[in-house]
Amino acid sequence: MKFTQNVRLAMVAATAMLVVVGPVTGQTKTSTIDLANLPAQPVGAEDLISIQVYDSPELTRSARVAADGTIRIPMLKRPIQVKGMLPQDIESAVSDEIKKEQLLVEPFVTVSVMEYHSRPVSVSGAVKSPVVFQIVGTVNLLEAIARAGGMAPEAGGDIIVTKPNADSAAQTVRHVPVRALIEGTDPTLNIKLTGGEEVRVPVAGTVVVSGNVRESGVFPVQESGQTTVLTAIAQAKGVGEFQPKMVYIFRPDDKGVRHEIVVDFKKLKERKTEDVAMFPKDLLYVPDNNRAKITAQTVQALLGMSTQITTGVIVYKR
Repeated sequence: MKFTQNVRLAMVAATAMLVVVGPVTGQTKTSTIDLANLPAQPVGAEDLISIQVYDSPELTRSARVAADGTIRIPMLKRPIQVKGMLPQDIESAVSDEIKKEQLLVEPFVTVSVMEYHSRPVSVSGAVKSPVVFQIVGTVNLLEAIARAGGMAPEAGGDIIVTKPNADSAAQTVRHVPVRALIEGTDPTLNIKLTGGEEVRVPVAGTVVVSGNVRESGVFPVQESGQTTVLTAIAQAKGVGEFQPKMVYIFRPDDKGVRHEIVVDFKKLKERKTEDVAMFPKDLLYVPDNNRAKITAQTVQALLGMSTQITTGVIVYKR
């Protein structure tokens, strides 16, 4: 026991003065090995590890894991497969190879991770500072969003997490509701990230409200996805002085053709009919008199894009 402790102390003192071979390139580089260990987790391609063999500076070096998951050490004929192994497992693998080559009888090997590059996570979309970082230790979804500076004002109500499937080319996609995640009502929504995930925060869907309203503009669809004609008009600060009988929704189909939907606004206000749901990309037009009619050119101008209006009219009925 005392001998082992003395060996470990001697090793720590010796490694501070070691001159080691640079990472993988084969070029000699004078530096001291960074002894600050990162949290132990399985290594992968592009990770940089430190290998220290007591009393054998020719075998002590840093090594970057190759794309095939192997590392090479001077004087060892065969590469060592380390992908998916923990540092302590790599220690045993290196020690076994040294024995096979009959370089040392009982090599004393320590391995630590200097850099992780095999577990990237990207956070993009409606966040303040899109970022790509390496998973070190335990990182969950909220922490990943925080590293991207938090969500931007235009963020939608869902977060999309895409994770590669190790067993196939298919990917696992999960939609996480923002409100439930932040409120913590379901702890399983705060997904533990392990590397390889893409976290995307989509921009909230929007609707355009124009015409006889106090503040025309582009407004986000409600987080619940239940934006209606009345809530959209409320977002526009209400209708103007004239109270129209009808309002019009222009909704695109899958081909981009916009259809006109007529809504009986008078009955809607009197609660004689159900409110009408609105969806992203809808245009709600509130006329300033009962004879007013929006033209295709006006719709194009309001949307700021080329669009096509069908000549037929779809009358909304309940």
